[in-house]
Amino acid sequence: MHMFWVVATAVVFGLLAAAGVAGVTTGWVAPWGRARVLRPKLWGYGCLLGAAGWGVFIWLGPLDGGHDLLAWLGWIGIMAALRLRVLSERPGRGATTTSTTSAS
Repeated sequence: MHMFWVVATAVVFGLLAAAGVAGVTTGWVAPWGRARVLRPKLWGYGCLLGAAGWGVFIWLGPLDGGHDLLAWLGWIGIMAALRLRVLSERPGRGATTTSTTSAS
């Protein structure tokens, strides 16, 4: 049963990393996030960092005998990836905003 979970997590992290590479290179965003994501490259970097953070957290932390420092580094990577993905839903500094009211 343990090997099943290891393979399943490897597949999930691989898909997350593939989505990140697609977001960085082509601007592709997963269908459930397309309406919210304004900066797809930043979203892709968040996915890549998230896949790496989860991989470090799971495989070099609890599954490798509990190396606390590596587990914490993985956790920091996960939180940084979450921050990048939240920032990808906001307009950038150079973005222009359009007004819905007309000037009289």
